[in-house]
Amino acid sequence: MYFSLITRSIFCLLMFYAVNALAISLEADDEEALLSLYGDEEMISLATGNSKPISRAPAIATVITAEDIKEIGATDIDQVLETVPGLHVARSPRGYNPIYTFRGIFSQFNSQVLMLINGIPITNLFAGDRNQVWGGLPVQSIARVEVIRGPGSAIYGADAFAGVINIITKAKEDIAGTEVGGRAGSFNSWDGWALHGDSWGGFDVAVMLEYGDTDGQRRTIDEDAQTFFDSQFNTDASLAPGSVNLQRENFDARVDISREHWRLRAGLQRRQNVGTGAGVAQALDPSGRFASDRWNADLTYHNPEFFSENWDVTAQLSYFNTSQEVEQNVRLFPPGADFNSAPGIDFPEGVIGNPEVFERHARFKVSTFYTGFEQHQIHAGTGMRYGDLYDVKEVKNYEFDFETGLPRPLGGLRDVTGDLSQVFLRERDRKNYYVFLQDVWNFANDWEFTAGVRYDHFSDFGDTVNPRLALVWATRYNLTTKLLYGRAFRAPSFAELFNINNPVAIGNPNLDPETIETVELAFDYRPSNALRLALSLFHYRWDDIIQFVSDPGTSVNVAENAGRQKGFGMELEADWALTSNFHLLGNYAFQHSTDEKTGKNAGHAPQHQIYLRGSWEFLPHWRLTPQFNWVIDRSRTASDSRPAINNYSIFDLTLRRTAIKRHWEVAFSVRNLFDSDAREPSPAGNPGALIPNDLPLSGRSFFGEIRFRF
Repeated sequence: MYFSLITRSIFCLLMFYAVNALAISLEADDEEALLSLYGDEEMISLATGNSKPISRAPAIATVITAEDIKEIGATDIDQVLETVPGLHVARSPRGYNPIYTFRGIFSQFNSQVLMLINGIPITNLFAGDRNQVWGGLPVQSIARVEVIRGPGSAIYGADAFAGVINIITKAKEDIAGTEVGGRAGSFNSWDGWALHGDSWGGFDVAVMLEYGDTDGQRRTIDEDAQTFFDSQFNTDASLAPGSVNLQRENFDARVDISREHWRLRAGLQRRQNVGTGAGVAQALDPSGRFASDRWNADLTYHNPEFFSENWDVTAQLSYFNTSQEVEQNVRLFPPGADFNSAPGIDFPEGVIGNPEVFERHARFKVSTFYTGFEQHQIHAGTGMRYGDLYDVKEVKNYEFDFETGLPRPLGGLRDVTGDLSQVFLRERDRKNYYVFLQDVWNFANDWEFTAGVRYDHFSDFGDTVNPRLALVWATRYNLTTKLLYGRAFRAPSFAELFNINNPVAIGNPNLDPETIETVELAFDYRPSNALRLALSLFHYRWDDIIQFVSDPGTSVNVAENAGRQKGFGMELEADWALTSNFHLLGNYAFQHSTDEKTGKNAGHAPQHQIYLRGSWEFLPHWRLTPQFNWVIDRSRTASDSRPAINNYSIFDLTLRRTAIKRHWEVAFSVRNLFDSDAREPSPAGNPGALIPNDLPLSGRSFFGEIRFRF
């Protein structure tokens, strides 16, 4: 089972002992002290579905505001998330897509993390991630980011596993007028944006437009997959040493319209000219280009007094359409690649594979908070989701030899769309129905007990039930203690269930969902209104990990529930306003995760991570913000014989001048000031890693920006 019966029994006994035996009334809190300590505290809705102060929320949470984002000079959501304790942003070779690694939980497609935009998942059916053609997410339209470390399936269902990230976009009140701005910097990068928020004809309206274009950083890959095959087949086709391909062009448009109980939001996220990173097959491809269109719309009705003042009702209908498209031929291996499958050079034009997928997602949910009981707040809801991978296209000039696992010529570039003997995936759909119930019980002064459970039914793999328990104790007026338990699941992706004609990754329709159980103990201490300290301890058990494992006697890898992992660790946070003009923020995270199949370190994720940031207003309207990120002790997996990857530290600096002639604002940022050679781990391989010297991150870079508000 997931935890031993003894472990679960002991936890439940401790929980109920705390509820019954420790329900003592403390002395009356000092109201003035409470107001000074908590009056400006950030609120979070991600933990329970309604707004609560972070210190009292039944979860380990972080909130990052638009002001925080601007202060650090962030240009993309990845730079924002790297500041969260216990979260590290690693990279995948394909497109350098981000891998949001919570507490040592790492996978190449990162499907164990749920990302929401305004509370609505953007998970794709194909790979279970946010999109294989991600292309970044600009930050000018973001009002705040809420992050939960730990499981959230009892509220959010599938994939709220290692952590949940909710990106909340700006509304009229967040913009309050018009802002236009631009940024230029290293790598031939250009960004521009226009935001407007106002009231029109009784409607509150916000319109947000963002455009960006960059060549991307050009760090060098010394050896790649083709380097290995050159050594095996006596060829000279590899483009390594060569630079990564990280160019991209993005256009983001969002609109938010509300009136009384109704709210309509819609948007388009268009990605074009997206480079292949270190290569789709870990072989450099400087000319391949991807594209993606992501359309979204949602209509929400929210009435806090639906039947009476005790009934808070929300209903929401949403639609999401997303694509992965090819703009220019994508080469798995470069021109001149030869695998000795036929006389002469097998692929004089390179191994070309252009897979495209198109998906649509429709969701409906209704939920209510009932507060008519004296000591209980009931949260209940139900909903459904329909996901349809409705179109699969592929043009390619190869097929796989299932005896060797290597590509062989297909007789020229062919459109194999609809040919189930050649195409990589069948078209499929998924239906999900769910119901959840949660009770927040204020059973004594300063004590709050949350119990919740969610039931999900999926049309392709069955049923799952996920509970949560949380005990929150206001130990003193300035100290909060939390004891938390949660169980979560990760739904198999369509690639894991239904992949065909690819011996490296054959799907298995009999997969079970991955599961995780987590126990957390947390303390939030505010000795003064200038200082906040927080400590969280955690232990998790991750079961039924989906991995592509070798089918004995063949070169085929088939998806199986083959892995198990456990981990423990801690996160320490400090937020200190030393003076009215100087603010210091920092965190330290430690985790140790073990692959239970090998008994070795699970690898990839940093065992230690330190983040520090200062904010100094050294003159009126002048602010200097240095930040430092130190990534320490990343082990290799048991199958990877390379030495441990080097530690790295990155120092950034942002200088900002506001209120120039009341309306203007300028900033200058330098990232990786000391030009550190920072690298993220490349995947292990057999017999060795195909990119042996890992994935280099950007060197020193410079950006300048200007804003005008009116």
